[in-house]
Amino acid sequence: MDHTIPAYGLWGLVVLNSLVFILFAFSFFRPRSGRDWRTFGTFAAFIVALFVEMYGVPLTLFLLAGWLQGRYPQLDPLSHDAGHLWSTLFGLSGNPHFSLLHIFSNILIFGGFLLLASAWRVLYRAQRQGQLAQSGPYARIRHPQYVAFVLIMAGFLLQWPTLLTLLMFPVLVVMYVRLARREEQSTRDAFGAEWEAYRQRVPTFFPRLSRASGSVAR
Repeated sequence: MDHTIPAYGLWGLVVLNSLVFILFAFSFFRPRSGRDWRTFGTFAAFIVALFVEMYGVPLTLFLLAGWLQGRYPQLDPLSHDAGHLWSTLFGLSGNPHFSLLHIFSNILIFGGFLLLASAWRVLYRAQRQGQLAQSGPYARIRHPQYVAFVLIMAGFLLQWPTLLTLLMFPVLVVMYVRLARREEQSTRDAFGAEWEAYRQRVPTFFPRLSRASGSVAR
């Protein structure tokens, strides 16, 4: 096992990567209310926890080192590649950065940020005009920004799973669902019948495969 090139303790990369992704998300989400800040803050905590283990201290690998060495004796459990745990567990060979799993995770991350950016432009314009956001991604699902955050986190979990982020993910999903429900209450109060017609027409989180499909997805 060759540890001459440090795989961890790279705190500059922890700070740099955390700032890049958090600021990029902030530039499109632009939190205003307390609810917005809670949504963004939990996402930021997930990102920091991820990069601390990816480049700082690999707590998950430390905890699993004995099991990994016993099951995969050829694997250096403290190498950077070992952090791509799904590749190891699924028996994927080659550089994990070029595996189909890693490529798919990048698609989820990029798609999530693209959805976040697109949704923010529509929402910002609607809020300035005092209207209900119904165009762009809001024409397909009622909460594209929350869906975007979940897609980004899911992409990172496929790329670099850790015990902490795996525990955080379902908690954050439930939190976003509850925030979406509360948001719908205030939107219903503000837009009344217009909101009710929109709710009947557009699914909550999962877009219909066809606009002509029947019941609204919940």
